[in-house]
Amino acid sequence: MAKKLQKQKGLIVVGTRPEAIKMIPVIQALQKSDFCEPVVVGTGQHKAMVDDLFKHAGIEQATNLAAVGAGGADLNLLWTHVIDRFNDFAMAEFSGLPLDLREGPRAAGDRPLFLMVHGDTSSSASAAVAAFHLRIPVVHVEAGLRTNLTSSPFPEEMNRQLIGCLACLHLAPTDQNAQNLIREQIDKQTIFVTGNTGIDALIWAGALELPFDQPEIAELYDGDSKIVLVTAHRRENWGGGLAAIGEGVRRLADSHPEVSFIAPLHPNPTVREELGTILEGCANVLTCEPLDYGQFARLLGRCYFVITDSGGIQEEAPALGKPVLVARETTERTEGVYAGTLELVGTNPDLIEAAGARLLDDEAEYTKMSTAQNPYGDGHAAERIVAAAASIVAGGPLAEPFGPGYSRAAVLAAAGMPVELRHHQAGYFTLDVDDSASTAR
Repeated sequence: MAKKLQKQKGLIVVGTRPEAIKMIPVIQALQKSDFCEPVVVGTGQHKAMVDDLFKHAGIEQATNLAAVGAGGADLNLLWTHVIDRFNDFAMAEFSGLPLDLREGPRAAGDRPLFLMVHGDTSSSASAAVAAFHLRIPVVHVEAGLRTNLTSSPFPEEMNRQLIGCLACLHLAPTDQNAQNLIREQIDKQTIFVTGNTGIDALIWAGALELPFDQPEIAELYDGDSKIVLVTAHRRENWGGGLAAIGEGVRRLADSHPEVSFIAPLHPNPTVREELGTILEGCANVLTCEPLDYGQFARLLGRCYFVITDSGGIQEEAPALGKPVLVARETTERTEGVYAGTLELVGTNPDLIEAAGARLLDDEAEYTKMSTAQNPYGDGHAAERIVAAAASIVAGGPLAEPFGPGYSRAAVLAAAGMPVELRHHQAGYFTLDVDDSASTAR
């Protein structure tokens, strides 16, 4: 029988807009729990956008590690800010820090249950390092995503690998993510498959039904034309990749004048210059300011398909039946490619144009992608996360994981039919099953 415990504080660090989106359902679920009081620490990396999101969610931040964003693209400065200021906050907030496990906590002191971080941002990784030095247990939400190429995406791949080395509880969205961790010698008994909280957040945001601030978007939303949603901002695509994505979109827009394209531009000046410049002057392309997440969720539900280099959208859009063309050379979300909800097109304008044209011109191809089952979640990931944490803290029954517990690709590979992503002459990546070793035809 579970022990009845007094609520204890748990730290949650949020720096970027995507982190805030995916952690809102977890924070809300913890607020409703009977064992944990979430203490939300903002790093200031995307301060205005995070503040707006938390305002809609009714979440207050205990503190904001101000001026983290002042360093711009300087990753070392960002890390220095987060580690230094998180350390100061935690030491002031909890009298039982730092914890010495050899001697136990300070006699009259208190300490947090955990530090919970999300995903692969530099704010998450640096906060995890600071917590490790203070002997605060690190819990990693969205654990186990891997490309195994430390330069792609940069610096996110190394960030998530580092957090994986520090965490004591790994909350993996999918079974494949869990297998990635097991291959890295992470104890499987510290891994729990939850589904992705991004799906929970999408359902929450869509229910807000927020009006569009930008009249041009409202007009297109209410119109009859197909809408293609375009987002691109990743650091790995700076210096040519964003311009190439823009060129592919421009060609597709020119060849399909009846289709409307909406491209919210990330506030980073590099993104605006490289992507925005090439899309200027296209009659059926609307470049606009970033949308409030509630508005974005509405637009995502209205669009026909998405061209993006975002990670989260690869999971969110398929939940609404929207195909995704992934404008990156690699993706750590290969489950979606195997499932058929994603197509990896890279930053080659020819591939972007060809893949987009297939979705716009071939109804069968569109239906195949739009009806594929989303492997990333069912809207209950936050509930599973809190149930697992409650079980660990207070005892009681174990939480039930998400997913089927098996992988079609893994079974086919074990049967002698290797499954991999390969590049077709037609110009796209797809599931390839080599059955040459099998006698079945």
